Amino acid sequence: MAQMINDADFESVVLKSDIPVVVDFWAEWCGPCKMLLPIVEELSKDFEGKVKIVKMNVDDAENTPVKYGIRNIPTLLFFKNGEVVDKQVGAAAKPVIAEKINALL
Repeated sequence: MAQMINDADFESVVLKSDIPVVVDFWAEWCGPCKMLLPIVEELSKDFEGKVKIVKMNVDDAENTPVKYGIRNIPTLLFFKNGEVVDKQVGAAAKPVIAEKINALL
């Protein structure tokens, strides 16, 4: 299961990670976010140990979504060595997201 993070642990979990990280920005009330949930969970299992997949509820985090310009959810940000290297805005099919994750490896 994807780890839940917030502003306080974003730096330690994402920016200082020694493996690539995918951050799923979402909210409870977001329909497309709910559609993406099973895909994110499957990918979390598929890439376990190679890529960290975490979720950030935009309603609970004030700073990080603003810092990264998150205006629409769901948005996935793909981090490598603490830098954003790719982005997926809106729900997408599993193969599309998996391809972006493979590009991180």
